[in-house]
Amino acid sequence: MRAIWKGAVSFGLVNVPVKLYSATESHDVTFRQVHAKDGGRIKYQRVCSLDGEEVEYADIAKGYETEDGEMVILSDEDLAELPVSSSREISVEKFVPSDQIDPMLFEKSYYLEPEKSGAKPYALLRQALQDSDRMAVVTVALRQRTSIAVLRVRDDVIVLQTMMWPDEIRQPDFSVEVGEIKDAEVKMADLLVQTLAGDFDPEEFEDDYATALEALVEAKIEGGEVKRTPTTTKSSGEVVDLLAALQRSVEAAKASRGEDTEDEAPAKKRAAKKPAKKKVAS
Repeated sequence: MRAIWKGAVSFGLVNVPVKLYSATESHDVTFRQVHAKDGGRIKYQRVCSLDGEEVEYADIAKGYETEDGEMVILSDEDLAELPVSSSREISVEKFVPSDQIDPMLFEKSYYLEPEKSGAKPYALLRQALQDSDRMAVVTVALRQRTSIAVLRVRDDVIVLQTMMWPDEIRQPDFSVEVGEIKDAEVKMADLLVQTLAGDFDPEEFEDDYATALEALVEAKIEGGEVKRTPTTTKSSGEVVDLLAALQRSVEAAKASRGEDTEDEAPAKKRAAKKPAKKKVAS
């Protein structure tokens, strides 16, 4: 794991220097869009919808489209005037009961590791969170933008979980209307819940789609169902002489600079030493 941020947790007069690590990673199988005929990758061009011309990246700006379809152009200078934060502080605002935080608000999780000088206050904060069954509501600046987050304890490690802002949670615009629910139906539903009750163990579940997809790809590779493309880096199976390959690379580099290669230099020396032929008068 590699730290992606360094700063300090601040609560009261106490500062805990910490490092931040991503706590999750995606294992989804990723695909590239390719030409089905030869496996060549599909490329996209940045084309203006008005004049049909390709646009250089340097000429691309950010635009906000209004409800009536008009476009507000925002330049780099405009964006530079927006309030940004470069603070390296995770500021504790308050400690709240854990059951008051709706899990729907949670966004991304990070592990907090204390620096050596902050090990003891880190441990004290961790213990206080566990004993009180509370989470610390904090503000933190990640990527120069202030976010709201919580600190909680997981397996003796303090976890920072960023949260969505309240207005980012959508409200359902539908209602569920049912007729009369009979007592017998409620009892049967309760019985079903009790029958399936248990403790959550994530190891009991498996992403069968990803497993099957990986097996499918591997079977095609083993069966030789692959397309050779100019970007293919896999060797053809020939044993490569590393020294010879390096020698050829050196010679190619010298040739590109107009220098003599090792094969050419001796030949030029021999030509220089060879005496000139005498002309015979006719």
